[in-house]
Amino acid sequence: MNMAVKNLDPEHDHEHSEACMVPGPGMRAVNLALQGGGAHGAFTWGVLDRLLEDERIAIEGVSATSAGAMNATVLAYGMAVGGRAGAKQALAAFWRRISEAAIFTPLQPSFMDRLTNNRSLEWSPAFIALDVVSRLFSPYQFNPLNLNPLRDVLTATVDFEALRRVHCPIKLFLSATNVRTGKVKVFDNEEIDADAVLASGCLPFLFQAVEIDGEAYWDGGYMGNPAIFPLIYECRTADTIVVHINPLQRHCLPRTAPEILNRINEISFNSSLMREMRAISFVTKLIDEKRIVDDNLKRVLIHAISSDEIMVELGHASKLNADWAFLSYLHGIGRERADAWLAANFERLGVESSVDIRATYF
Repeated sequence: MNMAVKNLDPEHDHEHSEACMVPGPGMRAVNLALQGGGAHGAFTWGVLDRLLEDERIAIEGVSATSAGAMNATVLAYGMAVGGRAGAKQALAAFWRRISEAAIFTPLQPSFMDRLTNNRSLEWSPAFIALDVVSRLFSPYQFNPLNLNPLRDVLTATVDFEALRRVHCPIKLFLSATNVRTGKVKVFDNEEIDADAVLASGCLPFLFQAVEIDGEAYWDGGYMGNPAIFPLIYECRTADTIVVHINPLQRHCLPRTAPEILNRINEISFNSSLMREMRAISFVTKLIDEKRIVDDNLKRVLIHAISSDEIMVELGHASKLNADWAFLSYLHGIGRERADAWLAANFERLGVESSVDIRATYF
């Protein structure tokens, strides 16, 4: 695999990359909303990989959080410097680097995990130790040097100066949570650097808060996973495809402590998205019933790509599993689900939502 993504020539591919995202005849423009979920973000990688292959799809904006923010940033950088092929190459290189960086950490599937084909790390001594330590000590205590291997992976894949310098054909909106105010902070193209991306994925039990311009930030999932409103206010296209990582529903009652904690995280990380979807449904209903006439309000069409039946079977610990076999497995599922979605719903783009918002999010 060619991983020299940062050596792509922005000037050479500028016109091609810009044209890729401008809808032509037979093309449909979409926005993407990418959830966070650690290693489960490899599912989103697979979805993006398949969407990039369909030249009928033009991406206007991407709102993303945590692992979704990393996928979004790498996607935009690859697109800016190398078009669709550059984006596919950059995403593949990023996830390969994630896996290679994990090799040098103790967070590896144990012999029991591999023997039972368990995708989680529940039997990993290192994960058990980390789980205990993170409950007793803060990252300011057990990681005083504030080491974060994701920074090296990001900067090895993305030239942030080039991303800001060249014309990026995709509008980026990365969400983080302001620790002091509790409000969502959305970083746009002009503000995005390694700190902004890491702020969007800063889990407070594992990493020290990321400080930017005097403010401290935690993971954006608490206030926007992902935020939909930037796509409504800042983008012209009406269609938004939500790539779900965190299951909305679980049919089995969680009973063990890890299962309960996992479900609490899923509910809290989905709550902001569900609130926004209810607001979208309410405004759409008013527009359809012609009860409001306002040119500043647009009808939003919602679509979703997910794999809840797979995700509900994965334990919380699997979000820290960066084993290449596991990442490749999720990537493959993402490609399959995106392919199936395109076959079933492409003609509905620009026409109607392919998701029943009330049934799904109410």
